[in-house]
Parts: sequence; structure tokens; C-alpha cells
Amino acid sequence: MIQIKVLDAEKNIVAENSGQEEVNLTLRREYQEGDTIIFEIGGETGHYWMQVDDVLGKSLVYLTGDQTYEIPFEEKKFNLSPKAFTGEKQLISLRKARPYEVNIYRNLAENVNDQHGDVNCYPHASANVETRGEAVFAAKNAIDGVTANHSHGKWPFASWGINQRDDAQMKLEFGREIKTDRIILHTRADFPHDNWWVKATVEFSDGSSMVLDLEKTDVSQEFSFEEKTISWLVLKELIKADDPSPFPALTQIEVFGTEC
Repeated sequence: MIQIKVLDAEKNIVAENSGQEEVNLTLRREYQEGDTIIFEIGGETGHYWMQVDDVLGKSLVYLTGDQTYEIPFEEKKFNLSPKAFTGEKQLISLRKARPYEVNIYRNLAENVNDQHGDVNCYPHASANVETRGEAVFAAKNAIDGVTANHSHGKWPFASWGINQRDDAQMKLEFGREIKTDRIILHTRADFPHDNWWVKATVEFSDGSSMVLDLEKTDVSQEFSFEEKTISWLVLKELIKADDPSPFPALTQIEVFGTEC
């Protein structure tokens, strides 16, 4: 059995619903500070379609356990559509994914439900630096599926910002082993405010690594390679161009492949 609960700041249950394969929960009130959503999977690790908000939509995620989602307010939601988590009626859902939805060649990096910290929901992005700790520059923005890159700051132009750090790196974890042969990067292109990277290195969990040659562009940059079986990758050794701007940033990373 799977279950969704909404708790208030005092951990009281505000709304809940359960089901065997699919759960839809309608919350008939506005969100309040301290509200959280709990997705309980009863130990049934696997792929699920998860929706924390009807504006953000569903993501195909891999859950390794129960997952808590903290409802964001003020600055913490500047990276999201201003319509998200608003209004007097909310729709939250969770459904077990079907084999034919999972076992296809797809972007294995996208997760609009990603959060900071320890999670049981994958893919998950983290970094050793995020500009000023602001939500609009968090690593999770690079896997939210939004590729608008002609500006910076609030949605839809959120990105992973590196705070001018030459040692910046981002880790992308999948929560299980996957097979991949293609990476696509969308670098931020708010020129002349932005700089850009000319090289980057991708380190894979299998011990291999790959150097990417990058360009100044506002379109995606695609890199294909021999198929690898990995559980995580790290984007690191980011070399910026010789340009007056100190602000390169990543709008989106896509990792295409299949389940093992």
C-alpha cells in the first residue's frame, strides 16, 4: 500500500489518502508555513510518478524509501513558478510506474521534485557550492526540466550558480545503477552578464571520466560516448572562458539512457 499525508507545522495530519497502485490527495486549504507532504511506499522500492503540485507536474522518480517534501515559501520558492503551491485547492499524487514507462531510452536526470539534503527520491543533485545559498542558484534547478537560459534569477531562469568558485562541482545521483551513453548540457546564456565554460570534466561512478569541450552558446551541447553502467556522476573541473564576467552557470543537465 502507498499513502500520501499532509502534515502541518505541529505534525498534525491535515489530509491523507492511500491506495494499492495509485493515490490522489486533494487538500482543500491554502498551504501554511511548516506544512509538509509525506509519501509512504510501504517498503516498495521502485519507480513512481510523483506530483507534489499540479503546477509543477509529475516526474518519474526512483524511491528508495518514504519521502518528505517541505512546502517552500518566500525565497525558497523563487526558483519555482509563482503559481506553484498557491490557491485553496491542491492536488498531490503518487502512482507506481508501469514497466513500459520505465524501460525505455529517456532522460534519467529529470526530477522536478528534488530537494536539498538527504533524500529517498532520485535523481538527486547536490553541489559543494550554490551562490549565496539562494534557491534560484541551487543544484536541483539543473534537473528540473526547465531549459530557459537567456536570463538569471527567479523562475523560469533558475540555474546552478557556482558563486565564482573555480573548484565548484555538482553530483548527480540516480539511487540505483543505470546505463547511459549521452549527456546534454544547457549552460546559462545571459550574455554579457554571464561567462561560459570552455571545458568540463565528468567523473563517473565506474571510475572513468570524460572531458567535455564547451562553447559560448544558448543552445544545448550534446556529448555521446560508449555506454556506461553507473549510479552517479560528478560534473567538475569547470574551466571558464577568458571573459570579464565571473558568472558561468548551468541551466540544465540531461543524462540519457536506460535502466539496468
